[in-house]
Amino acid sequence: MGKKVNILSYLYCIGLAIVAIGFCCPMFKLGPIESNGFKFINFENSGFVTIGALLIFVGAIAGIVAQFVKQLSGLKLIFLLVSIAGGIILVVGFLTNGGIYKAIGKGFIKHAVVGFYLVIAGWVVALIGAFKK
Repeated sequence: MGKKVNILSYLYCIGLAIVAIGFCCPMFKLGPIESNGFKFINFENSGFVTIGALLIFVGAIAGIVAQFVKQLSGLKLIFLLVSIAGGIILVVGFLTNGGIYKAIGKGFIKHAVVGFYLVIAGWVVALIGAFKK
């Protein structure tokens, strides 16, 4: 009949799609202000926060593209690691910058909302999919 589709082979792509969706959802809430990942991208005062936010999203999108482009399939793990490194850089940016970033950084998990947890869950699913043979 038809070819059987193994869902485990798509875990990597599903995980990075969850990261991209989580980036678009509200990630942090400080009082009445909710901010998704795009609110952290500021090219006028670019710093750790901007670089980290860009790496999270660009790494996730590049990883999804690499799943379907055969020539890029060897770079899938690198794109996932770039996205995770972006998250680490974002946290460092929160802790070193002033203003609202410093307030988020002090109570990091306390201010996290659904988008933050989706990004973390997406990284875990993508890592499982990357190492699943």
